[in-house]
Amino acid sequence: MSTTAESEGALETRGLEPVPDAERTGRTRELFPTWVAANISVLLLTMGAGLIVSNGLNFWQVLVVALVSPLLSYGLVGLISIAGKRGGSPGMTLSRAVFGQRGNLFPGALIWVARWGWETINAVTGAYAIITVLNICFDVESTTWLTVVTLVAFVTCTFLISGLGRKILHICSTWSTYAFGAFSVLVLIYLLAETDWSAVFDKPAGSTAMMVAGVGTIAAGGISWVPTGPDFTRYLPRTASDKPLVGHAIGGAGIVVVPMVLMGAVMAVSAPKLSTAADPVSFLGSLLPTWIAVPYLIMALIGMLLINSMSMYSAGFTAMTLGIKVPRAWAVSVNAVISLIFGYILMNVATSFMGSFISFLTLLAVAFSAWIGVFGVDMLRRRTYDGEALMDTGRTSAYWYKAGFAWQAMTAWALALVVGLLFTKVDWFSGPLAGSWIGRHGLGWLATIALSAVLYAVLPKTPLVEDTGAPGDKGDGELISA
Repeated sequence: MSTTAESEGALETRGLEPVPDAERTGRTRELFPTWVAANISVLLLTMGAGLIVSNGLNFWQVLVVALVSPLLSYGLVGLISIAGKRGGSPGMTLSRAVFGQRGNLFPGALIWVARWGWETINAVTGAYAIITVLNICFDVESTTWLTVVTLVAFVTCTFLISGLGRKILHICSTWSTYAFGAFSVLVLIYLLAETDWSAVFDKPAGSTAMMVAGVGTIAAGGISWVPTGPDFTRYLPRTASDKPLVGHAIGGAGIVVVPMVLMGAVMAVSAPKLSTAADPVSFLGSLLPTWIAVPYLIMALIGMLLINSMSMYSAGFTAMTLGIKVPRAWAVSVNAVISLIFGYILMNVATSFMGSFISFLTLLAVAFSAWIGVFGVDMLRRRTYDGEALMDTGRTSAYWYKAGFAWQAMTAWALALVVGLLFTKVDWFSGPLAGSWIGRHGLGWLATIALSAVLYAVLPKTPLVEDTGAPGDKGDGELISA
Protein backbone atom coordinates (compact mmCIF):
# COMPACT_ATOMS: atom_id res chain seq x y z
CA MET A 1 0.00 0.00 0.00
CA SER A 2 1.14 3.46 -0.75
CA THR A 3 2.12 5.69 2.07
CA THR A 4 2.61 8.77 -0.05
CA ALA A 5 1.18 11.83 1.62
CA GLU A 6 -1.68 13.30 -0.30
CA SER A 7 -0.17 16.75 0.04
CA GLU A 8 2.71 15.75 -2.24
CA GLY A 9 0.56 15.98 -5.36
CA ALA A 10 -2.91 16.26 -6.81
CA LEU A 11 -3.13 12.54 -7.58
CA GLU A 12 -4.33 10.58 -4.57
CA THR A 13 -2.33 7.39 -4.16
CA ARG A 14 -3.62 6.17 -0.81
CA GLY A 15 -5.78 3.06 -0.85
CA LEU A 16 -7.75 1.37 1.93
CA GLU A 17 -5.20 1.87 4.71
CA PRO A 18 -6.06 4.36 7.48
CA VAL A 19 -4.83 7.90 6.86
CA PRO A 20 -2.08 8.81 9.38
CA ASP A 21 -2.69 11.79 11.62
CA ALA A 22 0.06 13.75 9.85
CA GLU A 23 -1.97 13.68 6.61
CA ARG A 24 -5.29 14.54 8.22
CA THR A 25 -5.31 18.14 7.12
CA GLY A 26 -8.87 18.30 5.77
CA ARG A 27 -11.42 20.84 7.03
CA THR A 28 -15.06 20.22 7.76
CA ARG A 29 -16.16 23.15 5.58
CA GLU A 30 -14.85 21.25 2.53
CA LEU A 31 -17.80 18.88 2.93
CA PHE A 32 -20.39 21.51 2.01
CA PRO A 33 -19.46 21.79 -1.70
CA THR A 34 -18.95 18.03 -1.79
CA TRP A 35 -22.60 17.39 -0.94
CA VAL A 36 -23.78 20.25 -3.14
CA ALA A 37 -22.02 18.62 -6.10
CA ALA A 38 -23.50 15.22 -5.20
CA ASN A 39 -26.97 16.59 -5.96
CA ILE A 40 -26.49 18.67 -9.11
CA SER A 41 -28.74 16.59 -11.34
CA VAL A 42 -31.54 17.67 -13.67
CA LEU A 43 -33.37 14.50 -12.66
CA LEU A 44 -34.42 16.34 -9.50
CA LEU A 45 -36.51 18.60 -11.76
CA THR A 46 -38.21 15.56 -13.27
CA MET A 47 -38.77 14.04 -9.83
CA GLY A 48 -40.30 17.33 -8.64
CA ALA A 49 -42.62 17.23 -11.64
CA GLY A 50 -43.56 13.67 -10.71
CA LEU A 51 -44.67 14.80 -7.26
CA ILE A 52 -47.23 17.05 -8.97
CA VAL A 53 -48.33 14.77 -11.81
CA SER A 54 -47.97 11.22 -10.44
CA ASN A 55 -48.37 11.80 -6.69
CA GLY A 56 -51.04 14.48 -7.12
CA LEU A 57 -49.49 16.89 -4.59
CA ASN A 58 -49.85 20.66 -4.54
CA PHE A 59 -47.01 23.19 -4.29
CA TRP A 60 -46.99 23.39 -0.49
CA GLN A 61 -46.93 19.63 -0.12
CA VAL A 62 -44.01 19.44 -2.54
CA LEU A 63 -42.22 22.05 -0.41
CA VAL A 64 -42.62 19.84 2.66
CA VAL A 65 -41.33 16.81 0.76
CA ALA A 66 -38.37 18.79 -0.56
CA LEU A 67 -37.44 19.97 2.95
CA VAL A 68 -37.91 16.67 4.79
CA SER A 69 -36.15 14.41 2.25
CA PRO A 70 -32.59 15.83 2.55
CA LEU A 71 -33.04 16.27 6.29
CA LEU A 72 -33.65 12.53 6.70
CA SER A 73 -31.32 11.09 4.09
CA TYR A 74 -28.34 13.43 4.41
CA GLY A 75 -28.75 13.48 8.16
CA LEU A 76 -27.86 9.78 7.95
CA VAL A 77 -25.02 10.57 5.53
CA GLY A 78 -23.54 13.02 8.02
CA LEU A 79 -23.93 10.71 11.00
CA ILE A 80 -22.33 7.71 9.31
CA SER A 81 -19.51 9.90 7.93
CA ILE A 82 -18.32 10.39 11.52
CA ALA A 83 -16.89 6.87 11.27
CA GLY A 84 -14.46 8.08 8.58
CA LYS A 85 -13.01 10.64 10.97
CA ARG A 86 -12.65 8.00 13.67
CA GLY A 87 -11.12 5.25 11.54
CA GLY A 88 -9.43 7.11 8.69
CA SER A 89 -10.47 4.47 6.12
CA PRO A 90 -13.25 4.26 3.50
CA GLY A 91 -16.72 3.27 4.69
CA MET A 92 -16.77 -0.25 3.32
CA THR A 93 -13.31 -0.92 4.79
CA LEU A 94 -14.51 0.17 8.23
CA SER A 95 -17.46 -2.14 7.69
CA ARG A 96 -15.05 -5.08 8.10
CA ALA A 97 -14.97 -4.29 11.82
CA VAL A 98 -18.75 -4.77 11.97
CA PHE A 99 -19.43 -7.77 9.70
CA GLY A 100 -16.10 -9.59 9.86
CA GLN A 101 -13.51 -9.93 7.11
CA ARG A 102 -15.54 -12.47 5.16
CA GLY A 103 -18.97 -11.33 6.23
CA ASN A 104 -18.32 -7.83 4.89
CA LEU A 105 -18.02 -9.25 1.38
CA PHE A 106 -21.81 -9.78 1.25
CA PRO A 107 -23.08 -6.25 1.94
CA GLY A 108 -20.01 -4.91 0.15
CA ALA A 109 -20.81 -6.82 -3.03
CA LEU A 110 -24.47 -5.74 -2.93
CA ILE A 111 -23.55 -2.08 -2.46
CA TRP A 112 -20.96 -2.30 -5.24
CA VAL A 113 -23.49 -3.79 -7.67
CA ALA A 114 -26.07 -1.16 -6.65
CA ARG A 115 -23.56 1.54 -7.59
CA TRP A 116 -23.50 0.17 -11.13
CA GLY A 117 -27.12 1.21 -11.55
CA TRP A 118 -26.59 4.65 -9.97
CA GLU A 119 -23.61 5.37 -12.21
CA THR A 120 -25.45 4.08 -15.27
CA ILE A 121 -28.42 6.38 -14.65
CA ASN A 122 -26.14 9.40 -14.27
CA ALA A 123 -24.05 8.45 -17.30
CA VAL A 124 -27.18 8.21 -19.45
CA THR A 125 -28.45 11.55 -18.12
CA GLY A 126 -25.10 13.15 -18.89
CA ALA A 127 -25.11 11.72 -22.42
CA TYR A 128 -28.63 13.06 -22.96
CA ALA A 129 -27.43 16.49 -21.80
CA ILE A 130 -24.61 16.49 -24.38
CA ILE A 131 -27.01 15.45 -27.14
CA THR A 132 -29.51 18.13 -26.14
CA VAL A 133 -26.87 20.89 -26.22
CA LEU A 134 -25.68 19.68 -29.65
CA ASN A 135 -29.26 19.69 -30.90
CA ILE A 136 -30.02 23.19 -29.62
CA CYS A 137 -26.77 24.76 -30.80
CA PHE A 138 -26.01 22.85 -34.01
CA ASP A 139 -29.31 21.12 -34.88
CA VAL A 140 -27.67 17.69 -34.54
CA GLU A 141 -30.23 14.88 -34.37
CA SER A 142 -29.85 11.98 -31.98
CA THR A 143 -28.76 8.65 -33.49
CA THR A 144 -27.62 5.34 -32.04
CA TRP A 145 -24.02 6.16 -32.90
CA LEU A 146 -24.28 9.58 -31.29
CA THR A 147 -25.63 8.08 -28.07
CA VAL A 148 -22.67 5.69 -28.01
CA VAL A 149 -20.13 8.47 -28.63
CA THR A 150 -21.60 10.81 -26.00
CA LEU A 151 -21.90 7.99 -23.48
CA VAL A 152 -18.24 7.01 -24.00
CA ALA A 153 -17.17 10.66 -23.70
CA PHE A 154 -19.11 11.13 -20.45
CA VAL A 155 -17.87 7.93 -18.81
CA THR A 156 -14.27 8.64 -19.89
CA CYS A 157 -14.35 12.07 -18.27
CA THR A 158 -15.89 10.54 -15.16
CA PHE A 159 -13.13 7.95 -14.99
CA LEU A 160 -10.39 10.56 -15.34
CA ILE A 161 -11.78 12.85 -12.63
CA SER A 162 -12.54 10.07 -10.13
CA GLY A 163 -9.11 8.51 -10.69
CA LEU A 164 -7.35 11.72 -9.58
CA GLY A 165 -8.82 11.50 -6.10
CA ARG A 166 -10.29 13.60 -3.29
CA LYS A 167 -8.37 16.84 -3.88
CA ILE A 168 -9.44 17.22 -7.50
CA LEU A 169 -13.02 16.29 -6.61
CA HIS A 170 -13.07 18.99 -3.95
CA ILE A 171 -11.73 21.65 -6.32
CA CYS A 172 -14.23 20.72 -9.04
CA SER A 173 -17.08 20.57 -6.52
CA THR A 174 -16.31 24.04 -5.18
CA TRP A 175 -16.29 25.76 -8.57
CA SER A 176 -19.32 23.85 -9.88
CA THR A 177 -21.24 24.91 -6.76
CA TYR A 178 -20.73 28.58 -7.60
CA ALA A 179 -21.46 28.17 -11.32
CA PHE A 180 -24.53 25.99 -10.95
CA GLY A 181 -25.89 28.25 -8.23
CA ALA A 182 -25.59 31.30 -10.48
CA PHE A 183 -27.43 29.69 -13.38
CA SER A 184 -30.08 28.23 -11.06
CA VAL A 185 -30.84 31.79 -9.97
CA LEU A 186 -31.38 32.70 -13.64
CA VAL A 187 -33.83 29.81 -14.03
CA LEU A 188 -35.67 30.89 -10.89
CA ILE A 189 -35.98 34.46 -12.17
CA TYR A 190 -37.30 33.19 -15.50
CA LEU A 191 -39.87 30.98 -13.80
CA LEU A 192 -40.97 33.80 -11.51
CA ALA A 193 -41.64 35.98 -14.55
CA GLU A 194 -43.18 33.41 -16.90
CA THR A 195 -45.15 31.05 -14.64
CA ASP A 196 -48.92 31.23 -14.21
CA TRP A 197 -48.76 31.29 -10.42
CA SER A 198 -52.52 31.17 -9.99
CA ALA A 199 -52.51 27.75 -11.67
CA VAL A 200 -49.64 26.66 -9.41
CA PHE A 201 -51.31 27.67 -6.14
CA ASP A 202 -54.86 26.66 -7.13
CA LYS A 203 -53.91 23.00 -7.47
CA PRO A 204 -55.73 20.96 -4.78
CA ALA A 205 -53.83 19.03 -2.14
CA GLY A 206 -53.08 15.36 -2.54
CA SER A 207 -53.15 12.60 0.04
CA THR A 208 -50.80 12.30 2.99
CA ALA A 209 -49.86 8.83 1.77
CA MET A 210 -48.54 10.29 -1.49
CA MET A 211 -46.57 12.91 0.45
CA VAL A 212 -44.88 10.23 2.53
CA ALA A 213 -44.21 8.17 -0.59
CA GLY A 214 -42.72 11.27 -2.23
CA VAL A 215 -40.33 11.72 0.70
CA GLY A 216 -39.15 8.14 0.20
CA THR A 217 -38.55 8.68 -3.52
CA ILE A 218 -36.56 11.90 -3.12
CA ALA A 219 -34.69 10.63 -0.05
CA ALA A 220 -33.60 7.45 -1.83
CA GLY A 221 -30.90 9.35 -3.71
CA GLY A 222 -29.41 10.55 -0.43
CA ILE A 223 -29.61 7.10 1.12
CA SER A 224 -27.32 5.82 -1.64
CA TRP A 225 -24.56 8.15 -0.39
CA VAL A 226 -24.63 6.94 3.24
CA PRO A 227 -21.95 4.21 2.94
CA THR A 228 -19.87 6.72 0.99
CA GLY A 229 -19.85 9.37 3.73
CA PRO A 230 -16.70 8.10 5.54
CA ASP A 231 -14.76 8.16 2.25
CA PHE A 232 -14.85 11.97 2.30
CA THR A 233 -14.15 12.48 6.01
CA ARG A 234 -11.16 10.19 6.49
CA TYR A 235 -8.75 13.07 5.94
CA LEU A 236 -10.29 15.10 8.77
CA PRO A 237 -8.37 15.35 12.08
CA ARG A 238 -9.64 13.07 14.82
CA THR A 239 -10.43 16.19 16.87
CA ALA A 240 -12.78 17.65 14.23
CA SER A 241 -16.27 18.38 15.57
CA ASP A 242 -19.05 15.96 14.65
CA LYS A 243 -21.78 18.58 14.24
CA PRO A 244 -20.37 20.20 11.08
CA LEU A 245 -20.20 16.79 9.40
CA VAL A 246 -23.93 16.41 9.78
CA GLY A 247 -24.75 20.07 9.20
CA HIS A 248 -22.75 20.39 5.97
CA ALA A 249 -24.24 17.17 4.59
CA ILE A 250 -27.81 18.35 5.19
CA GLY A 251 -27.12 21.95 4.16
CA GLY A 252 -25.12 21.10 1.05
CA ALA A 253 -27.79 18.70 -0.19
CA GLY A 254 -30.74 20.84 0.85
CA ILE A 255 -29.54 23.98 -0.92
CA VAL A 256 -29.79 22.05 -4.20
CA VAL A 257 -32.62 19.59 -3.60
CA VAL A 258 -35.21 22.08 -2.31
CA PRO A 259 -35.09 24.64 -5.16
CA MET A 260 -34.68 22.04 -7.92
CA VAL A 261 -37.60 19.90 -6.75
CA LEU A 262 -39.74 23.04 -6.45
CA MET A 263 -38.69 24.24 -9.92
CA GLY A 264 -39.66 20.86 -11.35
CA ALA A 265 -43.03 21.09 -9.62
CA VAL A 266 -43.66 24.57 -11.05
CA MET A 267 -42.65 23.46 -14.56
CA ALA A 268 -45.01 20.49 -14.35
CA VAL A 269 -48.06 22.76 -14.04
CA SER A 270 -47.58 23.98 -17.61
CA ALA A 271 -45.71 20.93 -18.94
CA PRO A 272 -46.94 17.80 -17.12
CA LYS A 273 -45.19 15.50 -19.62
CA LEU A 274 -41.87 16.45 -17.99
CA SER A 275 -42.56 13.82 -15.31
CA THR A 276 -42.76 10.94 -17.80
CA ALA A 277 -40.57 12.09 -20.70
CA ALA A 278 -38.49 9.29 -22.22
CA ASP A 279 -35.61 11.78 -22.40
CA PRO A 280 -36.22 14.28 -19.58
CA VAL A 281 -33.11 16.31 -20.42
CA SER A 282 -34.09 17.22 -23.99
CA PHE A 283 -37.62 17.90 -22.80
CA LEU A 284 -36.17 20.37 -20.31
CA GLY A 285 -34.32 22.10 -23.14
CA SER A 286 -37.64 22.91 -24.81
CA LEU A 287 -39.07 24.49 -21.64
CA LEU A 288 -36.40 27.18 -21.28
CA PRO A 289 -35.14 29.82 -23.70
CA THR A 290 -31.87 28.93 -25.44
CA TRP A 291 -29.81 31.55 -23.60
CA ILE A 292 -30.74 29.87 -20.30
CA ALA A 293 -31.14 26.25 -21.42
CA VAL A 294 -27.69 25.79 -22.95
CA PRO A 295 -25.51 27.13 -20.09
CA TYR A 296 -27.83 25.53 -17.53
CA LEU A 297 -27.53 22.12 -19.20
CA ILE A 298 -23.76 22.52 -19.43
CA MET A 299 -23.59 23.28 -15.69
CA ALA A 300 -25.88 20.33 -15.00
CA LEU A 301 -23.63 18.16 -17.17
CA ILE A 302 -20.64 19.15 -15.05
CA GLY A 303 -22.67 18.38 -11.95
CA MET A 304 -23.56 14.91 -13.20
CA LEU A 305 -19.90 14.30 -14.05
CA LEU A 306 -19.05 15.09 -10.43
CA ILE A 307 -21.85 12.90 -9.07
CA ASN A 308 -20.59 9.95 -11.08
CA SER A 309 -16.96 10.75 -10.26
CA MET A 310 -17.74 10.74 -6.53
CA SER A 311 -19.64 7.47 -6.89
CA MET A 312 -16.84 5.83 -8.88
CA TYR A 313 -14.27 7.19 -6.42
CA SER A 314 -16.01 5.28 -3.63
CA ALA A 315 -16.76 2.30 -5.86
CA GLY A 316 -13.04 1.91 -6.40
CA PHE A 317 -12.55 1.54 -2.65
CA THR A 318 -15.44 -0.93 -2.46
CA ALA A 319 -13.94 -3.05 -5.24
CA MET A 320 -10.60 -3.10 -3.40
CA THR A 321 -12.39 -4.05 -0.19
CA LEU A 322 -13.88 -7.04 -2.04
CA GLY A 323 -10.38 -8.26 -2.84
CA ILE A 324 -9.76 -6.82 -6.31
CA LYS A 325 -6.02 -6.29 -5.90
CA VAL A 326 -5.37 -3.28 -8.12
CA PRO A 327 -4.69 0.41 -7.40
CA ARG A 328 -7.82 2.45 -6.65
CA ALA A 329 -7.65 4.34 -9.96
CA TRP A 330 -7.73 1.04 -11.87
CA ALA A 331 -10.48 -0.37 -9.69
CA VAL A 332 -12.59 2.59 -10.85
CA SER A 333 -12.27 1.35 -14.45
CA VAL A 334 -14.40 -1.71 -13.64
CA ASN A 335 -17.40 0.50 -12.87
CA ALA A 336 -16.66 2.67 -15.90
CA VAL A 337 -16.91 -0.30 -18.26
CA ILE A 338 -20.10 -1.51 -16.60
CA SER A 339 -21.63 1.98 -16.91
CA LEU A 340 -20.93 1.92 -20.64
CA ILE A 341 -22.62 -1.44 -21.16
CA PHE A 342 -25.69 -0.77 -19.03
CA GLY A 343 -25.91 2.81 -20.29
CA TYR A 344 -26.13 1.64 -23.90
CA ILE A 345 -28.90 -0.78 -22.97
CA LEU A 346 -30.86 1.91 -21.12
CA MET A 347 -30.54 4.47 -23.93
CA ASN A 348 -31.24 2.17 -26.86
CA VAL A 349 -33.23 -0.79 -25.52
CA ALA A 350 -35.21 0.18 -22.39
CA THR A 351 -38.67 1.65 -23.04
CA SER A 352 -39.04 3.87 -19.95
CA PHE A 353 -36.11 5.86 -18.58
CA MET A 354 -37.97 7.42 -15.65
CA GLY A 355 -39.75 4.17 -14.79
CA SER A 356 -36.40 2.39 -14.67
CA PHE A 357 -34.92 5.24 -12.61
CA ILE A 358 -37.65 5.30 -9.95
CA SER A 359 -37.66 1.49 -9.69
CA PHE A 360 -33.90 1.50 -9.28
CA LEU A 361 -33.98 4.22 -6.60
CA THR A 362 -36.57 2.28 -4.62
CA LEU A 363 -34.55 -0.95 -4.64
CA LEU A 364 -31.32 0.95 -4.02
CA ALA A 365 -32.72 2.50 -0.84
CA VAL A 366 -33.67 -0.90 0.57
CA ALA A 367 -30.33 -2.48 -0.36
CA PHE A 368 -28.34 0.25 1.39
CA SER A 369 -30.69 0.58 4.36
CA ALA A 370 -30.00 -2.89 5.75
CA TRP A 371 -26.30 -1.97 6.04
CA ILE A 372 -27.07 1.47 7.51
CA GLY A 373 -29.02 0.10 10.49
CA VAL A 374 -26.31 -2.37 11.52
CA PHE A 375 -23.37 -0.03 10.95
CA GLY A 376 -25.14 2.85 12.70
CA VAL A 377 -25.81 0.87 15.88
CA ASP A 378 -22.23 -0.34 15.90
CA MET A 379 -21.05 3.28 15.71
CA LEU A 380 -22.96 4.13 18.88
CA ARG A 381 -20.70 1.91 20.94
CA ARG A 382 -17.43 2.11 18.96
CA ARG A 383 -15.12 5.13 19.10
CA THR A 384 -12.03 3.91 17.23
CA TYR A 385 -11.01 1.22 14.75
CA ASP A 386 -7.91 -0.97 14.79
CA GLY A 387 -6.11 -0.02 11.57
CA GLU A 388 -3.93 -3.12 11.51
CA ALA A 389 -6.93 -5.42 11.97
CA LEU A 390 -8.82 -3.64 9.17
CA MET A 391 -6.03 -4.36 6.70
CA ASP A 392 -5.39 -7.94 7.83
CA THR A 393 -7.91 -10.04 5.89
CA GLY A 394 -6.64 -13.37 7.20
CA ARG A 395 -7.35 -15.48 10.26
CA THR A 396 -4.92 -13.44 12.34
CA SER A 397 -7.12 -10.34 12.08
CA ALA A 398 -8.84 -9.17 15.23
CA TYR A 399 -11.89 -8.66 12.98
CA TRP A 400 -11.94 -12.29 11.88
CA TYR A 401 -14.48 -13.20 14.58
CA LYS A 402 -15.89 -16.70 13.88
CA ALA A 403 -14.71 -18.12 10.54
CA GLY A 404 -14.50 -14.55 9.23
CA PHE A 405 -18.10 -13.65 10.09
CA ALA A 406 -19.74 -11.56 12.80
CA TRP A 407 -22.94 -13.60 12.85
CA GLN A 408 -24.92 -11.00 14.80
CA ALA A 409 -24.35 -8.35 12.13
CA MET A 410 -24.89 -10.79 9.27
CA THR A 411 -28.17 -12.06 10.74
CA ALA A 412 -29.57 -8.58 11.31
CA TRP A 413 -28.50 -7.42 7.83
CA ALA A 414 -29.88 -10.43 5.95
CA LEU A 415 -33.24 -10.56 7.74
CA ALA A 416 -33.82 -6.82 7.40
CA LEU A 417 -32.93 -6.93 3.70
CA VAL A 418 -35.47 -9.68 3.03
CA VAL A 419 -38.21 -7.96 5.04
CA GLY A 420 -37.52 -4.65 3.32
CA LEU A 421 -38.02 -6.27 -0.09
CA LEU A 422 -41.32 -7.76 1.09
CA PHE A 423 -42.64 -4.20 1.55
CA THR A 424 -41.30 -2.96 -1.79
CA LYS A 425 -43.12 -2.42 -5.08
CA VAL A 426 -41.56 -1.32 -8.37
CA ASP A 427 -42.55 -1.65 -12.03
CA TRP A 428 -41.33 -5.23 -12.36
CA PHE A 429 -41.41 -6.50 -8.77
CA SER A 430 -43.96 -6.43 -5.96
CA GLY A 431 -43.35 -7.89 -2.51
CA PRO A 432 -46.23 -9.69 -0.75
CA LEU A 433 -46.44 -6.91 1.86
CA ALA A 434 -46.32 -4.04 -0.65
CA GLY A 435 -50.04 -3.42 -0.14
CA SER A 436 -49.63 -2.89 3.62
CA TRP A 437 -49.56 0.58 5.21
CA ILE A 438 -45.74 0.60 5.14
CA GLY A 439 -45.67 -0.56 1.52
CA ARG A 440 -48.30 1.90 0.28
CA HIS A 441 -46.43 4.79 1.87
CA GLY A 442 -43.11 3.74 0.32
CA LEU A 443 -41.48 3.19 3.69
CA GLY A 444 -39.80 -0.13 2.97
CA TRP A 445 -36.37 1.54 3.27
CA LEU A 446 -37.21 3.05 6.67
CA ALA A 447 -38.57 -0.26 7.94
CA THR A 448 -35.35 -1.92 6.77
CA ILE A 449 -33.16 0.52 8.71
CA ALA A 450 -35.30 0.17 11.85
CA LEU A 451 -35.40 -3.64 11.75
CA SER A 452 -31.69 -4.10 11.08
CA ALA A 453 -30.85 -1.63 13.86
CA VAL A 454 -33.17 -3.26 16.41
CA LEU A 455 -32.06 -6.80 15.57
CA TYR A 456 -28.40 -5.93 15.83
CA ALA A 457 -28.99 -4.06 19.10
CA VAL A 458 -30.77 -6.96 20.80
CA LEU A 459 -28.61 -9.84 19.54
CA PRO A 460 -25.67 -10.88 21.74
CA LYS A 461 -22.92 -8.32 21.28
CA THR A 462 -19.81 -8.96 19.22
CA PRO A 463 -16.71 -8.09 21.31
CA LEU A 464 -15.37 -4.72 20.20
CA VAL A 465 -11.83 -4.33 18.95
CA GLU A 466 -10.55 -0.80 19.57
CA ASP A 467 -7.30 0.86 18.50
CA THR A 468 -5.27 1.29 21.68
CA GLY A 469 -2.20 2.80 20.05
CA ALA A 470 -1.14 6.42 20.11
CA PRO A 471 -2.82 8.73 17.62
CA GLY A 472 -1.48 8.07 14.16
CA ASP A 473 -0.17 4.61 15.11
CA LYS A 474 -1.76 1.37 14.02
CA GLY A 475 -1.92 0.26 17.61
CA ASP A 476 -2.50 -3.17 19.08
CA GLY A 477 -6.08 -4.34 18.97
CA GLU A 478 -7.74 -4.84 22.31
CA LEU A 479 -10.96 -6.76 22.85
CA ILE A 480 -13.50 -4.86 24.91
CA SER A 481 -16.59 -6.48 26.31
CA ALA A 482 -19.77 -4.66 25.38
